[in-house]
Amino acid sequence: MDQMPASELFPHVRIVMGMVVGLAITRLLMGLAGLVQHPNRARVSAIHLLWVASMLLELVHFWWWEFALFQLEDWSFGIFFFLIVYTIILFLQAALLFPDNLSEYDGYEDFFLQRRQWFFGLFALNFAFDMIDTMIKGQAHWDKFGTEFYIQVPIGITMCLIAIWTTNRRFHLAFISVYLIYQVSWIFRLFNTFT
Repeated sequence: MDQMPASELFPHVRIVMGMVVGLAITRLLMGLAGLVQHPNRARVSAIHLLWVASMLLELVHFWWWEFALFQLEDWSFGIFFFLIVYTIILFLQAALLFPDNLSEYDGYEDFFLQRRQWFFGLFALNFAFDMIDTMIKGQAHWDKFGTEFYIQVPIGITMCLIAIWTTNRRFHLAFISVYLIYQVSWIFRLFNTFT
């Protein structure tokens, strides 16, 4: 079988990734719609809602970020599989923000804090996968981010490890507040245009 040109592979890969990312966005939007439809069903939480906002932004940013794959010349099943696993990690993070049933918990914050090991374990993986994803896109893409990338990833993973360990509400609120500000800053400084 002849090798398919990269220009034909990229749309196929984006479609498969798009299905998983679309499911994650749907999960978050359905959860938010449920909060509007049934505001008294479960107690809402600033920590939870800020992570929902961050996750929505992360998914949209991921979709934009992955457009750089169009430049990739050498595709393999390993790269394809890696990208699918990356999107599955994002989907699982989104799913952990809106469980199917909250009857065992005292609202969204209680659920989030009790399941924080899963969420922040996946979030730490997300940081690691982000580095690998950037390497896949080539040296020029890697160089574009400079030293900030070397600082962002270790700090992010460290914060995730602390978040796994502690249930301190102030820590979790500070973490998501600072992370969301940084996330918006990162996107507008480095990804406002695509080059």
